[in-house]
Amino acid sequence: MSSENVAIAPAQDVEKGAAKKEQDERMVMDVGVMDEGLERQLKARHIQMISIGGVIGTGLFLGTANALRHGGPLGMWLGYSIMGTIVFSVMVCLGEMISHLPITGGFITLGHRFVDPAFSFLQAAELSAAAVLISYWDDSVNPAVWITMCLVVAVGINLGGTRVYGEMEFWFAIIKVLTITGLIILGIVLTAGGGPDHKAIGFRYWRNPGPFVQYLGIAGAKGRFLGFWAVLIQASYSYLGTEIVAIAAGEAKNPKKTLPKAIKSVYFRILFFYVAGTFIVGLLVSSKDSRLALGTGTAVSSPFVIAINNSGIKVLPGIINACLLTSAWSAASSDLYTSSRALYGLAINGNAPRVFAKTTNWGLPWVAVIANVAIALLAYLSAGDASASTAFTWFSNMTSVCGLAGWAGICWTYIRFYNGLKVQGIDRSELPYRAPLQPYLSYYAMIFCLIILFFNGFAVFIHYNPATFDQSTFWTSYVPIIMCPILYFGYRFYYKVTTIPYVEMDFVSGSREGEDEEEEEQSSNFIVRAWRAIM
Repeated sequence: MSSENVAIAPAQDVEKGAAKKEQDERMVMDVGVMDEGLERQLKARHIQMISIGGVIGTGLFLGTANALRHGGPLGMWLGYSIMGTIVFSVMVCLGEMISHLPITGGFITLGHRFVDPAFSFLQAAELSAAAVLISYWDDSVNPAVWITMCLVVAVGINLGGTRVYGEMEFWFAIIKVLTITGLIILGIVLTAGGGPDHKAIGFRYWRNPGPFVQYLGIAGAKGRFLGFWAVLIQASYSYLGTEIVAIAAGEAKNPKKTLPKAIKSVYFRILFFYVAGTFIVGLLVSSKDSRLALGTGTAVSSPFVIAINNSGIKVLPGIINACLLTSAWSAASSDLYTSSRALYGLAINGNAPRVFAKTTNWGLPWVAVIANVAIALLAYLSAGDASASTAFTWFSNMTSVCGLAGWAGICWTYIRFYNGLKVQGIDRSELPYRAPLQPYLSYYAMIFCLIILFFNGFAVFIHYNPATFDQSTFWTSYVPIIMCPILYFGYRFYYKVTTIPYVEMDFVSGSREGEDEEEEEQSSNFIVRAWRAIM
């Protein structure tokens, strides 16, 4: 789509927007600064695997334990499947915007451009998850030792720059994909009685103790529904990370070719990794199994490891746990990468101190990286009196809330983007990627994200007793929700900003129109070539 085809506004609207010309020019200039500060070092294979690997995290391997315990096999499967439709809706919204405007800062910068200059940040909990995983082998060592080791890995990868991050994430993602694929295949074999004990499981646990769990002992349909709802909230944490590819867009080569390809395969990843994976988990382990409680503090609570131990396979649990550990490393590295680029994007847009926009001569936003490493030190909270699993739960709650708020924000940004295209007479069929069923999917995902956000801490109000009220869960569930409108409207009031009119939206700057595509080199590595053929 050439810039001649993009009508920025009719003549009368140009006149109307003359007062904001200087502000618009400053925004365009900032986009240019972004492209000069960071280097485009992520190749097509990096983007594809970052997109795939972002779906698979410790939430899938460990989080399914609580999901099965609270919802039962059918409640868990329904929860993850429905949340999968929400994630798909969010990702196609994001894909259409970021494929056309592959700018640094991803959806944060898009929100600045199509809504107004106000947005928030996201933080994840993977370092605490790593401590839980390592304690499978040795629970006598303080979790601080393992957190330090994982933090060193994540920081080392990120200080190496975008190229090192992309390469490491490529191989981490392959390990994660092979692990979950192997576990699903193994689960099918064990269910059919192919394990050392030769005992077929089938749908045994769907019959007894049953497809649903009576949540917190509440009888009837109400208890079963609340169990399903608890799974829906848990599933949101497991899916977090799918949006990583949008943050990486500003450092991608050939984004108009690689990003649509990555987005189009989202539905397959959701179907295979989560819908199929949770169905198999529901067959393998009883929802009444006491080992599912994360309070044990070890990876033995992973449903996959429980099933392997039940079948009598001796060595495999340790090997699987090692693979899960690389998943935690990958997630920690990706979280540090995305949070540093998000902070960099905020600085470029004027929503954070300009010092965070400083980069090295090889394109590393080193100040933003160091700032986020300082925040990551919160993981050491798990080294105190509380166990690593307790800290994991706290961070999980806050991450889920911030992630859901971010998804709702992406959908609202897309609705504004969609309306802006319509007002300016731009045909969506000319975009590199056109999301299906719009704008209906964006409204569907946004509304459900807001509903889940509002009720995400419902469990603390069941059997309410002031003496035993779970304050930590309440605050971690609702403080981020309370802070979002305070920060948003506070920013609008203090800086006197207004919502950007549709006719003044910029659909040109940062679109890389007319940019020559670089040929992706043909790798001689057999594994890489085979993987490309499969994907």
